[in-house]
Amino acid sequence: MSRIPFAEARFFNLNDTRSALETRFETYLRRLRGRRSGLPPEDLGNECDALPDPFWKVNLSGPEQDRIRRRARRIFERRKAASGLEHLKKDDRERLEVLKDGARLISIPSEHRADEIAAAIHEAMPWMAPATEVIWHGMRRSMREGLPGLRVESLHLTGPSGIGKSYLGRILGTLLAAPTTVIEATGENASFGVVGSQRGWGGSHPGRLIETVLQSGVANPVMIIDEIEKAGSPESMKGQTFGLAEALLPLLEPMTAQRWSCPYYQVKFDMSWVIWILTSNDHRRLPEPLLNRCPPIRLRHLTTAELLAFVRREGAKRALSETSIETICEVLAHPSLQRHHPSLRVASRMLQRAADLEQGPTLH
Repeated sequence: MSRIPFAEARFFNLNDTRSALETRFETYLRRLRGRRSGLPPEDLGNECDALPDPFWKVNLSGPEQDRIRRRARRIFERRKAASGLEHLKKDDRERLEVLKDGARLISIPSEHRADEIAAAIHEAMPWMAPATEVIWHGMRRSMREGLPGLRVESLHLTGPSGIGKSYLGRILGTLLAAPTTVIEATGENASFGVVGSQRGWGGSHPGRLIETVLQSGVANPVMIIDEIEKAGSPESMKGQTFGLAEALLPLLEPMTAQRWSCPYYQVKFDMSWVIWILTSNDHRRLPEPLLNRCPPIRLRHLTTAELLAFVRREGAKRALSETSIETICEVLAHPSLQRHHPSLRVASRMLQRAADLEQGPTLH
């Protein structure tokens, strides 16, 4: 699994405080003076060891100690400036330490594996063929171009409710063994839940995007934003809006995503590898800039035959009895329900209810 530089920052040893640098310089100078004065070799010790007792008898003058303190202070201040993290509290700097060696990239071994993944998705959800094809081509392109990891263009799945748009993202994350985060846009405080809020706001916090990367150490997680058109756009007291769609614009453009500035940490991160899957029921409610960056893939209702195949496949995975599976299929195929389009949500609830009844205790 490849690693890439992820944060525009330099990470120095957190234990190298000013006092630690001063002690290191004093130790070096005492050791140097002790050698020149002819202290026994057995008392020299290792460079990494604590200073042996004889060396503490080597005196340093007041001007020499002042010079050491000045040099330690200059080095410490220059390190802080070079790190790009000097504005952060110690806890936040420690939180970002996991990125000091970069972030890992999920990848696939061959184009053949890309074919297998696409075939597995299509077998599970054949009505999602337009989206599966985009994912398939993206995986094969990553292999052909010799990229260090998997890069799939952002997907915007739009279509009827209950056809499994977010479920597609979960299947993809499972097949890739990639960390997957599902965000319900209707439950998020505009952009703050996804990208984070700036310091100075009440209850400021990092967003779930950077938190997913920090927790997993993976630069290309699968991020699913469900029903994005229903996200609110609250206004500040100064009249500024903070809409989710607007906050996503720099993240969906590969060039700007390479140096995305986190509102909370105020550090630039390479988010160009993130696999975005946006879902909507009505893409016409979304702003044009978002649609330009992430064109909608229009999806259809699934047929009754496709729904029944899904029920039989999921029922077998849950080890349901043949009687329960066929009973659910019979109910879903009843003519009285054909006035409404089949829904995966309804089928999933029925499967879960059947599993609870079969696995629950016998009631007397």
